[in-house]
Amino acid sequence: MTNPKLEVLTPQNSQLIFIDHQPQMAFGVQSMDRQALKNNTVGLAKAAKIFNIPTTITTVETESFSGFTYPELLDVFPGQKLLERSSMNSWDDQKVRDALAANGRKKVVVSGLWTEVCNNSFALCAMAEGGYEIYMVADASGGTSKEAHDYAMQRMIQAGVVPVTWQQVLLEWQRDWAHRDTYDAVMALVKEHSGAYGMGVDYAYTMVHKAAQRTGTPHEALKPVPAR
Repeated sequence: MTNPKLEVLTPQNSQLIFIDHQPQMAFGVQSMDRQALKNNTVGLAKAAKIFNIPTTITTVETESFSGFTYPELLDVFPGQKLLERSSMNSWDDQKVRDALAANGRKKVVVSGLWTEVCNNSFALCAMAEGGYEIYMVADASGGTSKEAHDYAMQRMIQAGVVPVTWQQVLLEWQRDWAHRDTYDAVMALVKEHSGAYGMGVDYAYTMVHKAAQRTGTPHEALKPVPAR
């Protein structure tokens, strides 16, 4: 029997869930820089939008504790309904189970807070009870300490979860630069969210391919004038 984990992620075989990307949860993250975490999460969301990946957004105790989901994340999916819960484990909410089942895809890409609580419990239960394959986006998830995040990732990996990063997911979905229908959108996303990689793309476009600079308005460069 073929091991399904040997299959790369494609726009046709995967779905995505964001779990509890809310301010109070983010305040507690100590496993990585929180601004980088937010950048990666929004980058992952925009990748899903490019490839039309079915996406679920679930939240916990929004108005009593956790606060509202990042507006930058919500704006990627205008009008999308949020699945509110009381349980730390998303699998305990029937709306979440129904949303995953309706998408009809067994490979579930997961980004959430905190790694050691909401991500861990969802992953284990979704695999054990739902038969899903879980792909945990390590750099778009965060824990209350580096140890909390790392050991939760190790526990999930031992249970069969596949660890990935957000850019890895993006490029698996793209797979071939000959796929021109998504090429430009992926390049735009890389420039915005991929740090040094994006800077390298900007450099190549402008210096090698002589493309215009990626600015909203032109900026004149004044030539050197030696001081007298």
